[in-house]
Amino acid sequence: MSMIFFACVVRVRDGLPLSASTDFHFNQGFLECRKRLKALSSILAQYPSRGTAKGSDLSIHFLSSGDIACMAICSSAYSTVMAFCFLEELQWKFAASYDITSIGLASRPYAFLEFDNIIQKVKCRFNGANRSQMKDNWEKIKEELKFQPPVQLKLEDMELMNGMANGGHAGVHVEVVPTYRMQRVTPLGILSLVLNIMCGALNLIRGVHLAEYSFQEDHEGIGNVVAFFLPFLACVFQCYLYLFYSSARKMKTFVLLFSVCLCNIYLYGLRNLWQIAFHIGVASLSSYQILTRQLVEKQPDCGV
Repeated sequence: MSMIFFACVVRVRDGLPLSASTDFHFNQGFLECRKRLKALSSILAQYPSRGTAKGSDLSIHFLSSGDIACMAICSSAYSTVMAFCFLEELQWKFAASYDITSIGLASRPYAFLEFDNIIQKVKCRFNGANRSQMKDNWEKIKEELKFQPPVQLKLEDMELMNGMANGGHAGVHVEVVPTYRMQRVTPLGILSLVLNIMCGALNLIRGVHLAEYSFQEDHEGIGNVVAFFLPFLACVFQCYLYLFYSSARKMKTFVLLFSVCLCNIYLYGLRNLWQIAFHIGVASLSSYQILTRQLVEKQPDCGV
């Protein structure tokens, strides 16, 4: 059955359990997985913020941020994206409920046991939810996992994990996962950057000059000042989106394009039709370049 069986919140630096869901699973496979989770929690500081330990029937997922980490035991058939959606929501709710000081001062296990009620509610909701019910968060986490995949841990048998938790030298095998980078910058992309910078500079210069006049004499012209500064900021962000990866790129790109179009239409009178068409054209070209520059798998460097 595809579901979340167990979840807990631990302190990253020492693996101290802060809260956990009440579990009623007593089969041998689950109990062994619990012991592996406990061993893994004590060495989370050695790993990136996201990780997955796959097993034949059960898998462990963890998500850490600062000094807290949320961990879950799920069936291996359970969606990895959904598991990290669950862990992210759990982490957000825990961080909103307790401050860093109280987390750092906790000295006994399960000091925040009352958080169990929230864990159970979120767990039940995710166990009964499907992808369509949380489309926005699903897409966001899916993009993040594609750009920065969780480290894949291959847990050995119980003895190895217990030995590691007790300070032994037994290891956890880390499987190399594919990493991604942005496609190469094209000549057309460079042109769009240059034109975007030029448009941004024109908007900034006109906006500054108009602001000096508006704040001294014509207070009604403040709307025009804003209409110059917003496209300037949009140009800056368009350059950023083209050069660097960001989640929800498509939505951000359309918002920026819409703001440039709206502001330039608002400025009709201070700009003629050719100028408006030029600025909207450059914004459209930049948007196209952003949307067509995709992530590609980065080949491992095998050079010596």
